[in-house]
Amino acid sequence: MISGLQLAVLAGGFLGLGLTLAVARLLPVEPDLVDALDRVSSPRRRTSAGVASLRTRKERLGLWGLRVLPPGLWVRTPVRELALLRISVAQFYGEKLTFAGLGLLIPPGLIALFTQLGLDVPLPIPALASIGLAAVMFFIPNYNAHDEARKARVEFARALGAYIDLVALERLNGIGVRQAMEAAAEVGDSWVFTRLSEELTRSRWSGLPPWDALHTLATELGLPELDDFADIMRLSGEEGASVYATLRARSSAMRTAMLNDEIAQANAVGERMTIPGSLLGVIFMALLVAPSLLRMVTSS
Repeated sequence: MISGLQLAVLAGGFLGLGLTLAVARLLPVEPDLVDALDRVSSPRRRTSAGVASLRTRKERLGLWGLRVLPPGLWVRTPVRELALLRISVAQFYGEKLTFAGLGLLIPPGLIALFTQLGLDVPLPIPALASIGLAAVMFFIPNYNAHDEARKARVEFARALGAYIDLVALERLNGIGVRQAMEAAAEVGDSWVFTRLSEELTRSRWSGLPPWDALHTLATELGLPELDDFADIMRLSGEEGASVYATLRARSSAMRTAMLNDEIAQANAVGERMTIPGSLLGVIFMALLVAPSLLRMVTSS
């Protein structure tokens, strides 16, 4: 049998869900045309690679959200980060809705547990907690995308330094600009080299210069190091300039910059590690002084 308090808990959860849906429906529904076209075209570009990739639960949930929910609900979509991570917008939206749904369900579940322990919780508490937790967890995928994209950019820059050295060696051997870039991209098997090889192959079939393809990729993914490399290769391809020394200097500068960043991060971590030691020292001194202070207080 379900007690009255359990019914109140369930009612609070459904009330929070209803209020959330009501607020979502009251948001402005006039869509941004560019954003709408990008979101709709993103999954369509993947249908040629296989319809099965669109049939995951998160993507189906995200596509439902695109059709039903107002565009203003998503606040801001990290398009560059998703493109770098190769996560579809539909999957990202589905993950946001999944996290929000968990946020709605967690407080009623906790209240039900408290009810079994004999604790009486007022009805507005689970409703407000469900709405607040759902709103907070709705933005967790945004944080995850930004964090993972930051790590991916660092990895991309590290691999790009090695790729630039390979292109410089190919150019030193007298190989053409496009051939040097394509041959260097085929050496590595990491996702960075694979991504570069895909873009260069696509530019070959489309008739675009390879540096223009890398310029576009750098703009879409927010990779300034790749943009600088594309400028150097444009100079070599259009003007026939010798860029061996320039490429080697660029890769060396990238490695030096990454090394300085790592040293700065290590110093910051080292400084933070001194804080617990200082606190332990203060606590130890307090323990030594405390008996004397107590004797002085009691004797007076």
